[in-house]
Amino acid sequence: MKVGIIGVGAVGSACAIALMQRGSAREIVLVDKTRARARAVALDMRYGAPVSPTADVRDGSYDDLKGADLVLITAGVNEKSGGATDRSDAEGRLKLLDANVSIYQEIVPQVVTAAPEALLVIVTDPPDPLADLTRHLAGHDRVISTGTVIDSLRFRVHLADRLGLNPASVEAMAIGEHGTSEVLLWSSATVAGLPIQDACQQCGEPFEKVREAVERDVRFANITIIEGNNASQYGIGIVCARGNGSGRARRAEHLPSCQLSTGLRRYPGVAQRGRPQRHHPGPYASDVGPRARAAPAQRRAPAGRGAPAAGCDPGFVTLSS
Repeated sequence: MKVGIIGVGAVGSACAIALMQRGSAREIVLVDKTRARARAVALDMRYGAPVSPTADVRDGSYDDLKGADLVLITAGVNEKSGGATDRSDAEGRLKLLDANVSIYQEIVPQVVTAAPEALLVIVTDPPDPLADLTRHLAGHDRVISTGTVIDSLRFRVHLADRLGLNPASVEAMAIGEHGTSEVLLWSSATVAGLPIQDACQQCGEPFEKVREAVERDVRFANITIIEGNNASQYGIGIVCARGNGSGRARRAEHLPSCQLSTGLRRYPGVAQRGRPQRHHPGPYASDVGPRARAAPAQRRAPAGRGAPAAGCDPGFVTLSS
């Protein structure tokens, strides 16, 4: 599989090394507005080639994306440089939207010209409205965002910390916006099939206190990381490599993502190869409240900037070979 990565900053570099180490791609092309940066990252990665799964990593231009099966777009203004690290600011990552719309308007047409059949994965914040914009600019629906995959993993990790368990033992999911208005699905969270509220009896503190702490840790995880390391990169890099690996697997894998919707329904859905197919209403009424009902309008790309008048339903994307 040939994979292109647009933007070789902290997140793009993390995606590249995760793809290489996981063996998720045989060819990785790094494209950056600063060609020297892409060249340096590719060279640095190649020095690990003798002890890594086989992968041809190189820098290139948009033309070098020809034949790419998948393109990750990570370029854009990040939370730190865009001033989106204030815990009390309800707008959060959406502050980055205007600046990143302009960047995507320049990038997406060049990607589609070079790799018209590629599945486009939107990683830049805020991913859901930028996915809407990308569908419009690309003229096709082979576009998904990373949605709340990383948020769901953070949910599992923080629950596991409270329970003293390996996060792999916890099943839990976040849907909606990749941001502070996301919805954590407590009603469906389990540990080995045991409802999370029952499992939390061993936490040594009231469930509501656990819930409040976990919600806070998950919603503000990016800011906590940025305060210490300037960028949140490794977790999302691993997510992108895992999602790409799922796309190559014989069996499909469901991951929480974002799908185009012209309505305001709040139901999970399924897509085949990144194409929206159907929606599956779920028993999430107790989880989805005012926070989620307000989110669709926030997630839409700004009017007058070339984006469609559509929201983005949370859901499950099926990646299959």
